[in-house]
Amino acid sequence: MKIKALNRSISAQQAPGSDVQRAPRNLAPEIHPFERAREYQRALNAVKLERMFAKPFLAQLGNGHVQGIYSMCKDKQSLSSVASGSGDGIVKVWDLTSREEAWRTAAHSNVVKGMSFTNDKKLLSCATDGIKLWDPYNTASDTSPLATWQEGGPYSSLSVHRNANTFAASSGAGCIRVWDLEHSTAPQTIKWPNFTDTITDVCFNQVETSILASVATDRSVILFDLRTNMPVIKTVLQFAANRIVFNPMEAMNLAVASEDHNIYVFDARNFDRAQNIHKGHVAAVMDVEFSPTGEELVSGSYDRTVRIWRRDQGQSRDIYHTKRMQRVFRTVWTMDSKYLLSGSDDGNVRLWRANASERSGVKSTKQRQALEYNSALMERYAHLPEMRRIRRHRHLPKVVKKAGEIKRDELGAIKRREENERKHSDKKHTKRKSEREKAILVKQQ
Repeated sequence: MKIKALNRSISAQQAPGSDVQRAPRNLAPEIHPFERAREYQRALNAVKLERMFAKPFLAQLGNGHVQGIYSMCKDKQSLSSVASGSGDGIVKVWDLTSREEAWRTAAHSNVVKGMSFTNDKKLLSCATDGIKLWDPYNTASDTSPLATWQEGGPYSSLSVHRNANTFAASSGAGCIRVWDLEHSTAPQTIKWPNFTDTITDVCFNQVETSILASVATDRSVILFDLRTNMPVIKTVLQFAANRIVFNPMEAMNLAVASEDHNIYVFDARNFDRAQNIHKGHVAAVMDVEFSPTGEELVSGSYDRTVRIWRRDQGQSRDIYHTKRMQRVFRTVWTMDSKYLLSGSDDGNVRLWRANASERSGVKSTKQRQALEYNSALMERYAHLPEMRRIRRHRHLPKVVKKAGEIKRDELGAIKRREENERKHSDKKHTKRKSEREKAILVKQQ
């Protein structure tokens, strides 16, 4: 009788880069009765380790500014260049690789209100004394500007067209001027009829590049169409807004940073209600920006914290703060969505990790697989109370925590009073307004 046996080398049974022979494993569930319990314990350990290794703050850039930072922008064609403008008119360009100052100039005589990089890597800045164009990559520090525009000022914000060689600037006269970088006069001036309030911020749509949005001191959000040189729609909110920004991946979605401590996300096709409301700040939200992927937002607030939000969730996924950080006026994502920058009233530009426990650098295959396994476990058991409690817990400054408790009590009292009025009056026959509808005061077309 002949017997034939299969013969394989030991190296075929080994994991890559290991000399340990792989043992066969039977995955039958009846042989592993405690598999779920072991997985849950591993998930608990993973989420605890994530919180233990959460160190979001990386560094302060250089020596910062002498006065507070009230405008920031990033070069969308570079991963390592960010510009900041301060209250004393100084503009600086930072190199994130060395974390040092790469270029500086005394650009204006007062607060730098807006900044933006152009498509040909020039830098625009605006203040009450006009708009100036700089070339930080090819000129020395403290040189004269390449061009200056002063017609129709004072200006409060800037936004550069994604493709064309044009930019929009908002002014205190209630109008928006669209300039060509190669001309000294504005070819387009657009405004809402009989509108005289100050436009505080303006933003180009990154997908539908002919659409322009603005917010003003009269609590309005106005959309303009450059193709018709006319406004499209005006919506008045319950509170004034400080910042407006479009989602870079979805043309219809935009976010508004409001004075009522909330961030409202709207669908530009339907301004009857907010698409989402991000709640958590305990003071006015001064800035908001979408990540380059469009999946997350970062906000800076008067309560001295920076918060990161997922686009479809109402509560922040992380809160960043330091003892010395004052009121945050500007927040910026880097172009790879891995880091954040914040500019605050204390004059410092701070660099943060977008994921607090993530570490940069090359990872081995074994380390990468372990991180992916832990991440999958945390998502699988995220709904359980203990997992949710550990993952959401944050140490907040005492002032912020106390203000949050007071705000929660006040909002609860207002809600109970409104419900009691509704129960004992004719309002009980009318339909309740949702929170997302209450944000809109009036809409005009």
